Amino acid sequence: MSVQQLDGETTETTGRLKQAALGPWGVVFLVVSAAAPLSALAGIAPLAVLIGGISAPLVYVVAGASLAVFSVGFLFMARHLRVMGGFYTYISVGLGKVIGLASGFLAWISYNLLQIGLWGLFGQMAEAMLSTMFGVAVPWWALALIGVGLVMALASAGVDVGAKVLGVFLVLETVLLLVLAIAILGQRAGQLEFGVLAPENVFTPNMFAVLGFGFAAFMGFESTVLYRNETRDPDRSIPRATYIAVAFLATFYGATLWVVTQAFGDSAVQGVIAEDPAGFFFRAMSDYVGPWGVTVMFALIVSSIFAGQLAFHNAINRYSFALSRDGILPPMFSRTNRQGSPWLASVVQNAVAVLVVLAFGLAGLDPLRSLVILVNSPGVYGVISLQLLTSVAVLMFILRNRHIARRWYVLPMVVLSLVIMAVLLGIMVVTINSLTSAGPVVNTIILAVVPMVLVGGSIYGLVLRRHRPEIYARIGGTEGVAVTGGAQR
Repeated sequence: MSVQQLDGETTETTGRLKQAALGPWGVVFLVVSAAAPLSALAGIAPLAVLIGGISAPLVYVVAGASLAVFSVGFLFMARHLRVMGGFYTYISVGLGKVIGLASGFLAWISYNLLQIGLWGLFGQMAEAMLSTMFGVAVPWWALALIGVGLVMALASAGVDVGAKVLGVFLVLETVLLLVLAIAILGQRAGQLEFGVLAPENVFTPNMFAVLGFGFAAFMGFESTVLYRNETRDPDRSIPRATYIAVAFLATFYGATLWVVTQAFGDSAVQGVIAEDPAGFFFRAMSDYVGPWGVTVMFALIVSSIFAGQLAFHNAINRYSFALSRDGILPPMFSRTNRQGSPWLASVVQNAVAVLVVLAFGLAGLDPLRSLVILVNSPGVYGVISLQLLTSVAVLMFILRNRHIARRWYVLPMVVLSLVIMAVLLGIMVVTINSLTSAGPVVNTIILAVVPMVLVGGSIYGLVLRRHRPEIYARIGGTEGVAVTGGAQR
């Protein structure tokens, strides 16, 4: 028996995604924007330095290298299973439909949690921007609701339109930080320090504690495969886009953070951050570029978060489409408009976001300490768990299909990826308070989300296998695909 390569993207009861709408760079813009790189740097990276020390820029390099290792097996499987479904499909094939369905629910819920939680950060930054630049006071939750409406409009216009908008935002973010980096390097020439590489700064418990910050900054990079049905020449474009995205983010994060720490020097930078972590990048911009740079950075941080929200929203809609295609979610989630966008899935997802934002806003809860921590953090653990499960699934896929030609390094990379993801998840569980600062009770609730979803999804999968075998057979979008070793259990 052998693996059949099927597209399997549409049936008579589903809509059709827009074909050949994206090139490799369009996919890159979608997935890099999901990471909201400027906001991740300005908002989170200073905390990594404050906790981990002056070697913190290296955690982004380590995360990028680890995810590049993960991508080898991930993309190997993608070449042989052309069904759109990402983690959901690959885990279904590698580990069976019961765990696959549970993983599909976990992916769908995790991306929703990541996207909805970040509306708190968007609203707070937009509120601060309007207050600082124009002296206008608008509640954060009202601005978040405006953002939700704009995301829905752009998503409904088609994935190619969204990719172009995200591309513009990403280029502007990159140019601004290049201006800052050049200004710092020019004015600090001859005073640069390289304590970032010193072993006594690298191999410390605090550096392990901030590894989660590094991996969290790459959230969404793996969604490249969700766009294969909308991408020109996906067998080439998807791997190229994945590696470009990982390499860009690792370089962007690591190099930029190191350069900005040099604005104050190795010995002083943690003290500067401790005074005002949220204002660290703004202070560097003010000191080395000028007030105009601060104004532009404020605007681009808001646009960066918005770009990430649009990218996550598109990924969520494609998971909704895949689960609906397979009969798990209602048929409406796979209906598309003339632009090939799953518009009803978009409406439902945004409606949930509106309800959550309104609930937190009207209750007077802090958008960062409440909305971001309580809603966003479980999504981070969900995605890391999915990467671990996918690594196991790829290993099983290879062992069951040894006749499939592969490069010599694929299997070692898959095993290495499995070890890396297991160790990372363990470290993130142990050091969760470094990521959330939420206390033991809230941290326990956050950590409980992933096992609860996996157990609940697995039970539902068993129920379908017993009582709805026709639906069970469609899990993962792989009905009719023969896989060696009975991986379709």
